[in-house]
Amino acid sequence: MTQTTSVASARTTTDRPLVIVNPRAGGGRAGRNLESIRKTVENAIGAIDLALTERPRHAVELARDAARDGRAIVVATGGDGSIHEVVNGLMLAREEGHVATSLGIIGRGTGSDLCKTLGIEPRLDRFLSVLAARQPRTIDVGRFSYTDPSGRRAHAYFVNILSAGMGGLVDRYVADTGRWVSGPLAYFLASARALAKSEIGVLEARIELDGVVREVELRTRTVAICNGRYFGSGMHVAPMARVDDGVFDVVDLGGGSRLKYLVSGSAIYSAAHMKSPDVQHFRCNKIELSLKNRDVDPVFLLDVDGEPLGGLPLSVEVVKGALPVLLPPS
Repeated sequence: MTQTTSVASARTTTDRPLVIVNPRAGGGRAGRNLESIRKTVENAIGAIDLALTERPRHAVELARDAARDGRAIVVATGGDGSIHEVVNGLMLAREEGHVATSLGIIGRGTGSDLCKTLGIEPRLDRFLSVLAARQPRTIDVGRFSYTDPSGRRAHAYFVNILSAGMGGLVDRYVADTGRWVSGPLAYFLASARALAKSEIGVLEARIELDGVVREVELRTRTVAICNGRYFGSGMHVAPMARVDDGVFDVVDLGGGSRLKYLVSGSAIYSAAHMKSPDVQHFRCNKIELSLKNRDVDPVFLLDVDGEPLGGLPLSVEVVKGALPVLLPPS
Protein backbone atom coordinates (compact mmCIF):
# COMPACT_ATOMS: atom_id res chain seq x y z
CA MET A 1 0.00 0.00 0.00
CA THR A 2 1.24 3.48 -0.85
CA GLN A 3 1.89 5.47 2.28
CA THR A 4 0.46 8.92 2.79
CA THR A 5 3.25 11.43 2.34
CA SER A 6 3.64 14.04 5.03
CA VAL A 7 4.46 17.63 4.18
CA ALA A 8 7.82 17.33 5.91
CA SER A 9 8.95 14.39 3.77
CA ALA A 10 7.65 15.94 0.57
CA ARG A 11 9.47 19.25 0.69
CA THR A 12 11.77 18.43 -2.21
CA THR A 13 8.94 17.28 -4.52
CA THR A 14 7.68 20.77 -5.34
CA ASP A 15 6.56 19.70 -8.81
CA ARG A 16 3.94 17.40 -7.26
CA PRO A 17 0.63 18.94 -6.26
CA LEU A 18 0.01 18.76 -2.53
CA VAL A 19 -3.56 17.62 -1.84
CA ILE A 20 -4.79 18.62 1.63
CA VAL A 21 -7.44 16.28 3.03
CA ASN A 22 -9.53 16.45 6.18
CA PRO A 23 -9.74 12.75 7.14
CA ARG A 24 -12.82 13.42 9.28
CA ALA A 25 -14.80 14.84 6.36
CA GLY A 26 -17.93 12.96 5.35
CA GLY A 27 -18.24 11.27 8.72
CA GLY A 28 -14.71 9.89 8.41
CA ARG A 29 -15.14 8.54 4.88
CA ALA A 30 -12.29 10.69 3.59
CA GLY A 31 -9.87 9.15 6.07
CA ARG A 32 -11.02 5.61 5.32
CA ASN A 33 -10.75 6.15 1.55
CA LEU A 34 -7.36 7.86 1.35
CA GLU A 35 -5.83 5.36 -1.04
CA SER A 36 -8.89 5.49 -3.26
CA ILE A 37 -8.64 9.30 -3.28
CA ARG A 38 -4.96 9.10 -4.15
CA LYS A 39 -5.51 6.62 -6.98
CA THR A 40 -8.39 8.58 -8.49
CA VAL A 41 -6.49 11.86 -8.44
CA GLU A 42 -3.21 10.39 -9.66
CA ASN A 43 -4.94 8.65 -12.57
CA ALA A 44 -6.09 12.09 -13.70
CA ILE A 45 -3.18 14.41 -12.95
CA GLY A 46 -0.12 12.29 -12.13
CA ALA A 47 1.84 11.84 -8.88
CA ILE A 48 0.66 13.80 -5.84
CA ASP A 49 1.45 14.12 -2.16
CA LEU A 50 -1.25 13.97 0.50
CA ALA A 51 -1.31 15.97 3.72
CA LEU A 52 -3.90 15.25 6.40
CA THR A 53 -5.37 17.88 8.69
CA GLU A 54 -5.34 17.05 12.39
CA ARG A 55 -7.32 19.94 13.93
CA PRO A 56 -9.30 23.05 12.98
CA ARG A 57 -7.28 25.61 10.99
CA HIS A 58 -4.50 23.04 10.42
CA ALA A 59 -4.96 23.43 6.64
CA VAL A 60 -3.81 27.05 7.04
CA GLU A 61 -0.47 25.84 8.37
CA LEU A 62 -0.11 23.07 5.79
CA ALA A 63 -0.79 25.41 2.86
CA ARG A 64 1.49 28.14 4.23
CA ASP A 65 4.37 25.71 4.71
CA ALA A 66 3.86 24.19 1.27
CA ALA A 67 4.03 27.62 -0.36
CA ARG A 68 7.12 28.52 1.67
CA ASP A 69 8.76 25.35 0.39
CA GLY A 70 8.06 26.27 -3.22
CA ARG A 71 5.22 23.88 -3.91
CA ALA A 72 3.74 24.75 -7.32
CA ILE A 73 0.16 23.65 -6.59
CA VAL A 74 -1.77 23.16 -3.36
CA VAL A 75 -5.18 21.50 -3.72
CA ALA A 76 -7.96 22.13 -1.23
CA THR A 77 -10.41 19.24 -0.94
CA GLY A 78 -13.72 19.86 0.77
CA GLY A 79 -16.19 22.71 1.00
CA ASP A 80 -15.88 26.47 1.13
CA GLY A 81 -14.46 26.30 4.66
CA SER A 82 -11.62 24.03 3.54
CA ILE A 83 -10.86 26.31 0.59
CA HIS A 84 -10.93 29.29 2.96
CA GLU A 85 -8.27 27.72 5.18
CA VAL A 86 -5.97 26.85 2.28
CA VAL A 87 -6.35 30.35 0.83
CA ASN A 88 -5.38 31.84 4.19
CA GLY A 89 -2.25 29.70 4.28
CA LEU A 90 -1.25 30.72 0.77
CA MET A 91 -1.88 34.38 1.53
CA LEU A 92 0.19 34.25 4.73
CA ALA A 93 3.04 32.84 2.66
CA ARG A 94 2.45 35.59 0.11
CA GLU A 95 2.98 38.18 2.85
CA GLU A 96 6.50 36.72 3.14
CA GLY A 97 7.13 36.91 -0.62
CA HIS A 98 6.16 33.35 -1.64
CA VAL A 99 3.84 34.08 -4.56
CA ALA A 100 4.37 31.18 -6.99
CA THR A 101 1.89 28.64 -5.57
CA SER A 102 -1.42 28.08 -7.33
CA LEU A 103 -4.62 26.97 -5.64
CA GLY A 104 -6.40 23.88 -6.94
CA ILE A 105 -9.86 22.78 -5.83
CA ILE A 106 -11.62 19.45 -5.44
CA GLY A 107 -15.00 20.47 -4.09
CA ARG A 108 -16.68 18.06 -1.69
CA GLY A 109 -18.63 20.37 0.58
CA THR A 110 -22.15 21.36 1.57
CA GLY A 111 -22.25 24.66 -0.31
CA SER A 112 -19.55 24.72 -3.02
CA ASP A 113 -20.50 28.37 -3.49
CA LEU A 114 -17.08 29.57 -4.65
CA CYS A 115 -17.01 26.88 -7.35
CA LYS A 116 -20.26 28.28 -8.78
CA THR A 117 -18.66 31.69 -9.18
CA LEU A 118 -15.45 30.22 -10.62
CA GLY A 119 -17.38 28.25 -13.20
CA ILE A 120 -16.24 24.80 -12.06
CA GLU A 121 -19.09 22.32 -12.35
CA PRO A 122 -19.33 20.45 -9.01
CA ARG A 123 -18.41 17.02 -10.39
CA LEU A 124 -15.24 15.11 -9.59
CA ASP A 125 -14.31 14.61 -13.25
CA ARG A 126 -14.58 18.36 -13.86
CA PHE A 127 -12.45 19.22 -10.83
CA LEU A 128 -9.81 16.75 -11.99
CA SER A 129 -9.82 17.97 -15.60
CA VAL A 130 -9.24 21.53 -14.39
CA LEU A 131 -6.33 20.36 -12.23
CA ALA A 132 -4.86 18.36 -15.10
CA ALA A 133 -4.96 21.37 -17.45
CA ARG A 134 -2.88 23.44 -14.98
CA GLN A 135 -4.10 26.79 -16.30
CA PRO A 136 -3.93 29.38 -13.50
CA ARG A 137 -5.71 32.72 -13.51
CA THR A 138 -5.24 35.33 -10.83
CA ILE A 139 -8.20 36.40 -8.72
CA ASP A 140 -8.71 39.00 -6.01
CA VAL A 141 -8.71 38.18 -2.30
CA GLY A 142 -10.12 40.15 0.62
CA ARG A 143 -7.91 41.04 3.57
CA PHE A 144 -9.70 41.97 6.78
CA SER A 145 -9.20 42.72 10.46
CA TYR A 146 -11.88 41.83 12.97
CA THR A 147 -12.59 41.00 16.60
CA ASP A 148 -12.08 37.32 17.36
CA PRO A 149 -14.28 35.42 19.86
CA SER A 150 -11.84 36.19 22.69
CA GLY A 151 -12.18 39.93 22.04
CA ARG A 152 -8.75 40.38 20.48
CA ARG A 153 -8.05 42.01 17.13
CA ALA A 154 -6.99 39.58 14.41
CA HIS A 155 -6.56 39.58 10.66
CA ALA A 156 -7.29 37.02 7.96
CA TYR A 157 -8.33 36.65 4.33
CA PHE A 158 -11.45 35.63 2.44
CA VAL A 159 -11.88 34.60 -1.17
CA ASN A 160 -15.64 34.42 -1.65
CA ILE A 161 -17.96 36.43 0.64
CA LEU A 162 -17.71 37.99 4.07
CA SER A 163 -21.02 38.94 5.65
CA ALA A 164 -21.87 40.62 8.93
CA GLY A 165 -25.15 39.98 10.74
CA MET A 166 -27.18 36.79 10.54
CA GLY A 167 -24.52 34.86 8.62
CA GLY A 168 -22.35 33.95 11.58
CA LEU A 169 -25.39 32.55 13.38
CA VAL A 170 -26.33 30.55 10.29
CA ASP A 171 -22.82 29.04 10.18
CA ARG A 172 -23.10 27.97 13.81
CA TYR A 173 -26.49 26.38 13.25
CA VAL A 174 -25.40 24.60 10.06
CA ALA A 175 -22.60 23.00 12.07
CA ASP A 176 -25.11 22.02 14.76
CA THR A 177 -27.28 20.10 12.29
CA GLY A 178 -24.57 17.45 11.89
CA ARG A 179 -24.53 15.16 8.89
CA TRP A 180 -28.18 14.15 8.89
CA VAL A 181 -29.04 17.05 6.60
CA SER A 182 -26.89 18.97 4.11
CA GLY A 183 -26.92 21.35 1.17
CA PRO A 184 -29.65 23.96 0.70
CA LEU A 185 -31.93 22.29 3.25
CA ALA A 186 -29.28 22.64 5.97
CA TYR A 187 -28.89 26.33 5.17
CA PHE A 188 -32.63 26.89 5.00
CA LEU A 189 -33.21 25.35 8.43
CA ALA A 190 -30.23 27.18 9.92
CA SER A 191 -31.35 30.47 8.37
CA ALA A 192 -34.84 30.13 9.85
CA ARG A 193 -33.34 29.48 13.27
CA ALA A 194 -30.90 32.37 12.93
CA LEU A 195 -33.64 34.73 11.78
CA ALA A 196 -35.52 34.11 15.02
CA LYS A 197 -32.43 35.18 16.98
CA SER A 198 -31.29 38.00 14.71
CA GLU A 199 -31.36 41.70 15.48
CA ILE A 200 -31.06 44.80 13.34
CA GLY A 201 -27.58 46.28 13.48
CA VAL A 202 -27.07 50.03 13.19
CA LEU A 203 -23.74 50.29 11.41
CA GLU A 204 -21.35 53.15 10.88
CA ALA A 205 -19.80 52.48 7.48
CA ARG A 206 -16.74 54.14 5.97
CA ILE A 207 -16.67 53.28 2.26
CA GLU A 208 -13.79 53.94 -0.14
CA LEU A 209 -13.86 53.49 -3.92
CA ASP A 210 -10.90 54.57 -6.03
CA GLY A 211 -9.76 57.04 -3.39
CA VAL A 212 -13.16 58.65 -2.82
CA VAL A 213 -14.42 58.19 0.75
CA ARG A 214 -17.95 58.51 2.10
CA GLU A 215 -19.52 57.70 5.44
CA VAL A 216 -23.05 56.34 5.82
CA GLU A 217 -25.27 54.65 8.39
CA LEU A 218 -26.75 51.25 7.57
CA ARG A 219 -29.66 49.61 9.39
CA THR A 220 -29.55 45.95 8.47
CA ARG A 221 -29.81 42.33 9.51
CA THR A 222 -27.15 41.29 7.00
CA VAL A 223 -24.61 43.10 4.87
CA ALA A 224 -22.52 41.00 2.46
CA ILE A 225 -19.11 42.09 1.15
CA CYS A 226 -18.79 40.08 -2.03
CA ASN A 227 -15.84 38.98 -4.10
CA GLY A 228 -17.88 36.00 -5.34
CA ARG A 229 -21.57 35.76 -6.21
CA TYR A 230 -23.02 32.98 -4.06
CA PHE A 231 -23.20 32.05 -0.40
CA GLY A 232 -25.40 29.91 1.83
CA SER A 233 -25.44 26.94 -0.58
CA GLY A 234 -26.63 28.69 -3.71
CA MET A 235 -28.02 32.03 -2.53
CA HIS A 236 -27.28 34.35 -5.48
CA VAL A 237 -26.58 37.34 -3.31
CA ALA A 238 -24.34 39.34 -5.67
CA PRO A 239 -25.07 38.49 -9.32
CA MET A 240 -22.90 41.37 -10.52
CA ALA A 241 -19.74 40.38 -8.61
CA ARG A 242 -16.53 39.32 -10.33
CA VAL A 243 -13.50 37.80 -8.64
CA ASP A 244 -10.96 39.69 -10.76
CA ASP A 245 -12.20 43.28 -11.07
CA GLY A 246 -10.42 44.80 -8.06
CA VAL A 247 -13.59 45.80 -6.21
CA PHE A 248 -16.10 44.35 -3.77
CA ASP A 249 -19.81 44.43 -4.47
CA VAL A 250 -21.54 45.15 -1.17
CA VAL A 251 -25.16 44.04 -0.81
CA ASP A 252 -27.10 45.36 2.19
CA LEU A 253 -30.18 43.17 2.67
CA GLY A 254 -31.85 45.79 4.82
CA GLY A 255 -33.50 45.90 8.21
CA GLY A 256 -36.93 44.53 7.48
CA SER A 257 -39.02 42.63 10.01
CA ARG A 258 -38.38 38.96 10.65
CA LEU A 259 -41.66 38.11 8.94
CA LYS A 260 -40.70 40.10 5.86
CA TYR A 261 -37.32 38.34 5.73
CA LEU A 262 -39.03 34.97 6.02
CA VAL A 263 -41.55 35.69 3.26
CA SER A 264 -38.98 37.12 0.83
CA GLY A 265 -36.12 34.76 1.71
CA SER A 266 -36.45 32.52 -1.35
CA ALA A 267 -35.95 35.52 -3.66
CA ILE A 268 -32.23 35.52 -2.98
CA TYR A 269 -31.77 32.17 -4.76
CA SER A 270 -32.84 33.71 -8.07
CA ALA A 271 -31.26 37.14 -7.34
CA ALA A 272 -34.78 38.66 -7.34
CA HIS A 273 -33.92 40.27 -3.99
CA MET A 274 -31.98 42.91 -5.91
CA LYS A 275 -35.32 44.40 -7.04
CA SER A 276 -36.45 45.00 -3.45
CA PRO A 277 -36.50 48.62 -2.25
CA ASP A 278 -35.09 47.37 1.07
CA VAL A 279 -31.89 46.13 -0.61
CA GLN A 280 -29.06 48.42 -1.57
CA HIS A 281 -25.89 47.73 -3.54
CA PHE A 282 -22.65 49.66 -3.78
CA ARG A 283 -19.04 48.98 -4.71
CA CYS A 284 -15.83 49.64 -2.83
CA ASN A 285 -12.14 48.84 -2.60
CA LYS A 286 -12.16 49.28 1.18
CA ILE A 287 -14.85 49.31 3.84
CA GLU A 288 -14.95 49.73 7.62
CA LEU A 289 -17.97 48.72 9.70
CA SER A 290 -18.70 49.25 13.38
CA LEU A 291 -21.85 48.74 15.46
CA LYS A 292 -23.51 51.72 17.08
CA ASN A 293 -25.96 49.53 19.05
CA ARG A 294 -23.38 47.34 20.77
CA ASP A 295 -26.04 45.38 22.62
CA VAL A 296 -26.57 43.26 19.47
CA ASP A 297 -22.90 42.21 19.36
CA PRO A 298 -23.63 38.61 20.47
CA VAL A 299 -25.87 37.93 17.46
CA PHE A 300 -24.31 40.25 14.85
CA LEU A 301 -21.50 37.98 13.75
CA LEU A 302 -19.21 37.39 10.81
CA ASP A 303 -19.68 34.69 8.19
CA VAL A 304 -16.35 34.37 6.35
CA ASP A 305 -16.47 31.96 3.40
CA GLY A 306 -18.98 29.95 5.40
CA GLU A 307 -16.93 30.06 8.63
CA PRO A 308 -17.99 31.90 11.85
CA LEU A 309 -14.84 33.76 12.87
CA GLY A 310 -15.88 36.63 15.16
CA GLY A 311 -17.52 40.03 15.02
CA LEU A 312 -17.25 43.79 14.52
CA PRO A 313 -15.59 46.25 14.27
CA LEU A 314 -14.39 45.21 10.83
CA SER A 315 -11.98 46.62 8.27
CA VAL A 316 -11.76 45.07 4.78
CA GLU A 317 -9.73 45.79 1.66
CA VAL A 318 -9.25 44.18 -1.75
CA VAL A 319 -5.90 42.59 -2.58
CA LYS A 320 -6.13 42.74 -6.36
CA GLY A 321 -4.80 39.82 -8.40
CA ALA A 322 -3.47 38.19 -5.25
CA LEU A 323 -3.99 34.50 -5.91
CA PRO A 324 -3.40 32.21 -8.90
CA VAL A 325 -6.17 29.60 -9.12
CA LEU A 326 -6.49 26.66 -11.51
CA LEU A 327 -9.67 27.42 -13.46
CA PRO A 328 -11.47 26.25 -16.58
CA PRO A 329 -10.47 28.09 -19.78
CA SER A 330 -12.18 31.47 -19.93
